[in-house]
Amino acid sequence: MKITLNVMRQAGPHEEPRLVAYELVGVTEDMSFLEMLDVLNEELTARGEDPVAFDSDCREGICGMCGIVINGQAHGPERTTTCQLHMRSFKDGDKITLEPWRASAFPVIKDLVVDRSAFDRIIQAGGYISVNTGAAPDAHATPVPKENADRAFEAAACIGCGACVAACPNASSMLFTAAKVTHLGLLPQGQPEREARVINMLQQQDAEGFGGCTNIGECAAVCPKEIPLDVISTLNADLGRALVRNK
Repeated sequence: MKITLNVMRQAGPHEEPRLVAYELVGVTEDMSFLEMLDVLNEELTARGEDPVAFDSDCREGICGMCGIVINGQAHGPERTTTCQLHMRSFKDGDKITLEPWRASAFPVIKDLVVDRSAFDRIIQAGGYISVNTGAAPDAHATPVPKENADRAFEAAACIGCGACVAACPNASSMLFTAAKVTHLGLLPQGQPEREARVINMLQQQDAEGFGGCTNIGECAAVCPKEIPLDVISTLNADLGRALVRNK
């Protein structure tokens, strides 16, 4: 099939972005979206033009590096990571617009590549787990209620791709931060630093320039790992408890 790609090109962080159109023929429905971009870049390289910069690593929907806004939707029309999106989701003659994640906390490096190290700093602000485990304990040595274990596992599925930020009108990272707070806060190992963790991570989130959460829900709607919106309620409950106890 034949498609037209309208790609937001930006040579560097301080350069002006511009939308550039590329026509691509011979695209098959079995191609992944990133394979299609590889084909485009092969053609651009053969013509002596600068290939489109985009991020990817595992290409298995695990690492989250491949995030692109496709036709105004984070990761595109399917609820999955961009690398797991296939061209069968589009049709012959489609015009597809590609943009990077848009948030002041995610500065553009080049074209579709953004700097998401703000997420790393939020995690680092959460600190460490001080529990001295010694030798590896038996798996059943510390009982954990199944409900807590299931919910912690659900929250831990967050891959930090940033789709929640890209989809949020406020560019809030609350779903990401709440997922990290929730999966540790529900497990025994996470209790010693539980109160300090939520306060420090939220302070770092604000320092990075992310917007405030107004519970619109776009974040959870596009999350490829289906992190539930109510992890934000868990974070707020932890924050309220921490603020009361640390007056």
